[in-house]
Amino acid sequence: MEYPVTPAVRFLREKKVGFLPHLYDYVEKGGTGESARQLGVDEHAVVKTLIFETNEKNPLIVLMHGDRLVSTKNLARHVGVKSVEPATPDRASKHTGYLVGGTSPFGTRTAMPVYVEKTIFELDKIYINGGKRGFLVEIDPGILKEILKIDEVEVGIED
Repeated sequence: MEYPVTPAVRFLREKKVGFLPHLYDYVEKGGTGESARQLGVDEHAVVKTLIFETNEKNPLIVLMHGDRLVSTKNLARHVGVKSVEPATPDRASKHTGYLVGGTSPFGTRTAMPVYVEKTIFELDKIYINGGKRGFLVEIDPGILKEILKIDEVEVGIED
């Protein structure tokens, strides 16, 4: 299968991580529901890569189930800051080097702390962005602990 070679793909290859590429037709504002529908997988296993900033404008990454939202209050408490809010698309792109909708936690332009919703590690496999809109990679979630500096959190709330 032909798939894009993005900074995320190069990062995974460098770390010798096996992955299955999945391409789908990117739909503006379609989110994880759209990619899950097109790929015929559970949205809970599609992991969003979200960029947040603390009140001091420090960026951080949150990996969250596609069918959950992030409690910014709980996240701020865990990180130990006054507040946390989603980065604007421009700021998110500046930190990651990726377009919103194609943000991957792998191979980002800026090294950032990565917070992963704890229950993601209960899944057999996850589908996470490969660094381009319409491109997910299927990997074992345990690999995240090996190739990224992560912090497990419980900040997910029902959508």
